[in-house]
Amino acid sequence: MPKEEKSGKNVWLSGVEEDRESGMKQLHAQFKQKARRVTAAVGTTQIAILLLFIALWEAAGRQKWIDPLLFSYPTKIINQLWNSMADGSIWPHIGMTVSETIIGFLLGTLVGTGIAALLWWFPFLSRVLDPYLVVLNSLPKVALGPLFIVTLGPGFTSIVAVTLSVTVIITTINIYNRFREIEAGYIKVVRLFGASRAQLFRLVILPASFPVIISALKVNVGLAWIGVIVGEFLVAKLGLGYLMIYGFQVFNFTLVLSTLIVIAVVATIMYQLVAILERKLTSGWRER
Repeated sequence: MPKEEKSGKNVWLSGVEEDRESGMKQLHAQFKQKARRVTAAVGTTQIAILLLFIALWEAAGRQKWIDPLLFSYPTKIINQLWNSMADGSIWPHIGMTVSETIIGFLLGTLVGTGIAALLWWFPFLSRVLDPYLVVLNSLPKVALGPLFIVTLGPGFTSIVAVTLSVTVIITTINIYNRFREIEAGYIKVVRLFGASRAQLFRLVILPASFPVIISALKVNVGLAWIGVIVGEFLVAKLGLGYLMIYGFQVFNFTLVLSTLIVIAVVATIMYQLVAILERKLTSGWRER
């Protein structure tokens, strides 16, 4: 083929590729624009539903459509929160509950992961403990609260123990199941190269389970809050759970509802922080 024809063909192919690339970029831009519109619409709808609910609740409370003593209404709750924040009475309760939750959350994840590693490392131990784990997981954790109180005494330690009873078992089961589900091909390849059991765990099992371990953090945020509030219900003289029980005892349901809102806000902040941490730690894993 003459050089001129080859040159013309190359130019034509180059033009086709440029048009194709331009078309793909345009489609990608349209897709991103549509995704942004959908996201904005979802956010707007969510805010509208929340504002409508608050407006209806306010109207129902003021017009006595509902019993304001039992259900209160938003402006009354906001006034309660503002006063408790202004005089500083609520901050020690928030600090105590958050510290208990963070400690229970971290210990639950670490201890659960450690037990899962032991079960994987010693298959005989796994077979022995399997029925006990099933029974412990099925037990209502509130029933264990009085045992912890009697054993450890009323206070911070027993509340953290209740939290651990909620988080440790489910973390152990989930992570251990992930350890067992690692693809056999990876394990065989590493063993063919003469890896020890410790190297197998460090190079294959743990890295392959990393996304599940990080996801367990998100689950344990909610479980830790459940454990702490249940523990404070049973035995506490400080904390958001104590405030709720006190509100019920004095029939101050505005205090109860305002405490619930504080719990929801703080728990959501913690959950979002863990979600951000998860995205940062697993972004490289997803790329691989």
